[in-house]
Amino acid sequence: MTLGLLCSFYAATPEEIGFTSTASRQALVPAGTFAGGSFGLRLDAVRRAVDRTLAAASISPAQLDLLDERILWARQQYVYTPPAPMMETLLGLLADVEDLAGDRQPAAVQVRLSELTAILSTLTADALMKLGDLARSQAWYGTARAAAEDSGNVELRARVRAQAAMLPFYYGPLEAAVALTREARMMTRGRPSVTAAFATAAEARALAKLGDGQGARCALRNATDLFERCASEDNGDDAFSFPERRFLLYRSGTLTALGDTRQARRVQARARDLYPTRTGIDPALLQLETAICAAVDQCPADACELAGSAILAILPAHRTPILRARAREVIRVLPSPTRSSRPVRELREILALTPGAR
Repeated sequence: MTLGLLCSFYAATPEEIGFTSTASRQALVPAGTFAGGSFGLRLDAVRRAVDRTLAAASISPAQLDLLDERILWARQQYVYTPPAPMMETLLGLLADVEDLAGDRQPAAVQVRLSELTAILSTLTADALMKLGDLARSQAWYGTARAAAEDSGNVELRARVRAQAAMLPFYYGPLEAAVALTREARMMTRGRPSVTAAFATAAEARALAKLGDGQGARCALRNATDLFERCASEDNGDDAFSFPERRFLLYRSGTLTALGDTRQARRVQARARDLYPTRTGIDPALLQLETAICAAVDQCPADACELAGSAILAILPAHRTPILRARAREVIRVLPSPTRSSRPVRELREILALTPGAR
C-alpha cells in the first residue's frame, strides 16, 4: 500500500523511484522497513536541503537593524538637505536594499525590505519633484506604490499615496491630487492616525485649490480633529513624520486657497515659529503663501517683495523649480493690470535666475 501511494504521488513505476522487482513484491512491508535504505536516505537529504533553504538568509536581524538605522538617518537628513546631494544617499541605500531583496529571505524580512523600498522610493520621487524632473518623479512614485502594495502594510500604502499627491498638487492635474489623497484617507478607514491626519489635510488643501470650498472646509475640520487625536503619536523629526508645523503648512495652504487671508496669516506666523534654524524649503513655502495672501488683498508691491525675498533668502542649493512654480502663483493671483508693474518685473527677474544663482 505504501509503495502504491509513492508511485501514485510521483507518477512513476516502482523501478523508476528506486525499488527493484523484489521490493515490488514486498510492497506491503511497513514504511519503516525501507526508510533506512537508499530511498530513505534520499528523503532525509531532501528534507535537510529544504531546511537549509528555509534557514538561509543573506542578512541577520542585527544587519537589518543597522539598515533601518541608516535609512532613519537619511529620513532625518532629508528634512534639511538639498535634493540633489540627497539623491546620492537615497540611491546608495536603494541599491543596498535591492541587493538583499534579490536573495531568498524569510517572509518577515522580505516584507520589511519592501517597506524600506517604498520609503526610499517615495523620498527619491519627492526629491525629483523638487528638482523639476516630473516624469521621473511620477515613475518613482509608481515604484513606491508597488513596493508598498508588496509589503501589505496598509498604513504605508496610504502614506505613499498621500505623498504622491504632492506632484499633481503643485504641477497638476489637481483632480489627480484629490483622488490620491481621498484614496489614502479611505484606506485609513477613519481610524485616528498620523497618516489619516496627513491624508485628510492634503485632501483639504487640494480641494481648496481646485475651488471646492465646502469640501475643503469639511476636510480641514476632519483633519484638525484627527491631528489633535493623534498628535502625541508622532514625535519624530524626519521626512515621514507629521509634526504640528507641517500640519499648519497644509492648513495654511487650504486657507490661502480659500481666500481666508486673515486666518491664513495667523497660521503662517505660528508655523514659522515652530521651524528649527536648520530646515528645508517649508518656511519659504509659508512666506510664498503670505505673498499670495497679499496678492489676494490687492497689495502687489508687498506680494512681490515677499515672494522675491523668500526665493533669495533660501540657500541656493534649495532654490529649486518647485519654489519658482509656487512663486509664479503670486503673479497669477494679481489683477491683470498690475502684472506689468515694476514690482512684478523685478519678481520675474528673480524667478529667471538659474538655480544656485544669488
